[in-house]
Amino acid sequence: MVNILFDIGGFLVAIAILVAIHEYGHFWVARTLGVKVLRFSIGFGKPLWKKVSEVDGVEYTISAIPLGGYVKMLDENEGDVPAEELPQAFNRQPLWKRSLIVLAGPVANFILAIFLFAVLNMWGTPGVTPEVGKLEISSVASQAGVEEGDMLVSVDGRDYRYWGQHDLYLYNQVIKGQDAHLIVLGLDGRQREVTLPLSTIPASDVGPGLLPRALGLTRWRPEIPAVIGRVVEDSPASLGGMQVFDRVISIDGETIIDWAEFVVAVIDRPGDELRILVERDDVQLELNVTPETITEGGRMFGRVGVAPEFVDIPENRRVLARDNLPMAVLNGIDETWLMSVLTLRMLGKMLVLEVSPKNISGPITIAQYAGQTAQIGLQPFISFLAIISISLGVLNLLPIPMLDGGHLLFYIGEAITRKPVSERVMAVGQQFGLVLLLGLMCLAFYNDIFRLIG
Repeated sequence: MVNILFDIGGFLVAIAILVAIHEYGHFWVARTLGVKVLRFSIGFGKPLWKKVSEVDGVEYTISAIPLGGYVKMLDENEGDVPAEELPQAFNRQPLWKRSLIVLAGPVANFILAIFLFAVLNMWGTPGVTPEVGKLEISSVASQAGVEEGDMLVSVDGRDYRYWGQHDLYLYNQVIKGQDAHLIVLGLDGRQREVTLPLSTIPASDVGPGLLPRALGLTRWRPEIPAVIGRVVEDSPASLGGMQVFDRVISIDGETIIDWAEFVVAVIDRPGDELRILVERDDVQLELNVTPETITEGGRMFGRVGVAPEFVDIPENRRVLARDNLPMAVLNGIDETWLMSVLTLRMLGKMLVLEVSPKNISGPITIAQYAGQTAQIGLQPFISFLAIISISLGVLNLLPIPMLDGGHLLFYIGEAITRKPVSERVMAVGQQFGLVLLLGLMCLAFYNDIFRLIG
């Protein structure tokens, strides 16, 4: 129940912030360019709260359906306009003004993302040193020449300060089908260049936690024994009889050395019954546990619902990467650009079916992420807001009627033909856009529900 409340609360806070910023972009530019604004609404449908400003006459509302918002401007296409107010009507504005007003919403989302990333960069990113951990001989990273104990120095000129710092850049390289060039510092004190063959990795392997797994590239970790530190209630482990302090000896007859081997064995066997041999109070017991199936990035993984005993990371392995203001802003711009490009490329891959449409998330999944990040702390929640703000900006720029990008598409047509797009063309376009958006929404809800019951 507490998790559900966090999900709902986090979602409402996130939507309120992101929609308010997006719509304020339209609002501010419209007012600056002399267009009269009639209403500023967060949400659609029946107003739950409204107030008319005595200063500017704008009606500010919070409406019942928290899935967006809108700015209503004076416009002859939506009703009669008094003659003295015609110069303030949106439809009477030159093309460049209308284009700027429409473009301002998505731009506001990108500016918000840059600001949030800059705040996080100045706040400081906690992490661990970029040291390579255990590698399988057959892994892509090992075959490329990466060795256990190597320290990552840079990738394509981007310096490493902590592990995972440039995963977003590497994801983009996979989507583009381009390799990456690593500079690593070996245990012998010498630097060498290693080419990571990212062009050979399918786009479906891209995603948080998936690319390092595809490369077989793991960070240094302290030795964690395969001893159960926590068992989630009603989880497969709990139902199978696993208890805190159990030491895992083997799975299906294969010896388990440490926690990492235990995790790999479980992840690779979703839905399969495992014979887990554990030691409890000096007595060996065989338990039957079936990992639940978790879908992530279009792929399925096993999970049994346990956590290891806490093992602290040594002080000399910890890193707090913190930027000054200019670098924080520059890195914020870079992160926003990379995330925007990655989002567009992933959408392109979905259109040609190289990436599963199951990656599309709807409000249920977004609410879950909002709640989870809010429970973890303020920094993860701010990062979540930045990522969703970018997604909102990119989505609204797609050339689909009903979205900002659709309006810009009509304006491009107007610029080319030297006359406004006909009402018939606009009506057909709006109907097409509505059907397409409803289809995407249905797909997103289907994916959300599938994840819940999966």
